[in-house]
Amino acid sequence: YRLKIARQAGADFAIYAKEDVPDYLRKNNNGRLADIVIVCTGATPAVQQAFNTVDRGGTILFFAPTEPNVATPMNLWDLWRNCNSVIMSYAGPPDDTARSIELIRAGRVKVKELITHRLSLAETALGFKLVAEAKESIKVIIEPNK
Repeated sequence: YRLKIARQAGADFAIYAKEDVPDYLRKNNNGRLADIVIVCTGATPAVQQAFNTVDRGGTILFFAPTEPNVATPMNLWDLWRNCNSVIMSYAGPPDDTARSIELIRAGRVKVKELITHRLSLAETALGFKLVAEAKESIKVIIEPNK
């Protein structure tokens, strides 16, 4: 479901994370890995996959952390040798927010298609359930006045 929505929203590639992502990228990206890898989950396998998927000179952006006491392996030699950058983000800085708004206004980023559910305040528990299950939802909006 989520891969289908990603394609509809304009993703160049929609890859099932449990597949061999580096192999898929090499086959479909002229032998190259990803220039930018954005990790939006704190799941340890996603962290490891990010390091295996980024190309030389590429950047990994961690938008979500692991749990506080979870240790994740990071090979500093590989980062150094490949000149990779690792950056963290909690939220977008003002310049990124302004650029995002420009892209949305220009129609280059489709956001309406990502809203799969609009629920009333009384349905908030259902909203959390939908997000936690992550099966048939992308973005769940709670509308207090609905």
